[in-house]
Amino acid sequence: MERYPDIEIYLARAPLEALNTWLAQTLDASPLTPAGKGKWRTQGHFYGHRVPVLLVENAADGFASLWLDSAETPWQTDQEAAQHAAQALQVEVRCSLGGWHPGDDPDRFWQVLPDGEERAINWPDSGR
Repeated sequence: MERYPDIEIYLARAPLEALNTWLAQTLDASPLTPAGKGKWRTQGHFYGHRVPVLLVENAADGFASLWLDSAETPWQTDQEAAQHAAQALQVEVRCSLGGWHPGDDPDRFWQVLPDGEERAINWPDSGR
């Protein structure tokens, strides 16, 4: 399986306290700090590699975007990160179906529920 160059997942709710705990456990990250309106940043580490983290509240239809700007994370793909986050944070998580290629349907996403249920869904961009 090819390792993604970065990880981006969408969280139905972004409970900061739980998110900070999860990021600390998985990436040895310090707590998220405000970085502008509705944005939060921190930096984690994974086997000596820096992992910049950006959380954007309400990035898409009420979901927050969590972006790990590094190929060096505990997860090879967005889907692996989504599965881990859904269980750890007990929130619905969405992510891309895979690496995006021209011609792919931009509205197809992978949904992971806290109970472990997963499926492909249509999630059209509302244009915001």
